[in-house]
Amino acid sequence: MGLRGELFSTRVLLQNRTYFFNVKENRVGDLYLNIVESKNRDEGGFERQSVILFAEDLQEFLKGFDESLRILEKEVRERRREKQAVTHNSKTDGKSDREGRGAEHGRYRSTDTRNERRGKYPNAEHKKPDYTERPRKGRPPQKGRRVVIKKR
Repeated sequence: MGLRGELFSTRVLLQNRTYFFNVKENRVGDLYLNIVESKNRDEGGFERQSVILFAEDLQEFLKGFDESLRILEKEVRERRREKQAVTHNSKTDGKSDREGRGAEHGRYRSTDTRNERRGKYPNAEHKKPDYTERPRKGRPPQKGRRVVIKKR
C-alpha cells in the first residue's frame, strides 16, 4: 500500500486543469476511487474539487455516467450539424442549393423550367402528367399474342 492508502494513481493534463484518478483503501479495508480536479486560480495556488466513489457503488455510477455521455455526444453531433448547415447556408447567401452557387451559370435548373423551355408542357394548367389514376397491377396484355391454355 502506498502513501495514504493509495493503490494506484494516474493523471490527465488538460489546458487549464488537471484530473487525478486515485484508487485508495480506507482504514476499514474498503476500496474507493477518488477523482480530483485541480485548476489554477488567478490569484495563485490551486482550486481542488473531489469526488469519492466506493467500489460497490461504481457500477450504478457508471450506468448514469454512460447515459450522460451518450446524451452529451448526441447533442454535440446535432450542434455540429446545425453549425455546418448555418455555414453552408451563409455560403449560398440564404439561397437553396439549386438557387445558390452555379445558378447564375445555368446549373441546377429545375426540370420544370427545362421541360417548359423544350415545349413538353405547353399548357400552363397541365404541367406534369397526372399519376393519380394508376393502372391495375399485373402485366398488360400485349398486342398480337394469343393466350393458349393447354389441357393435360
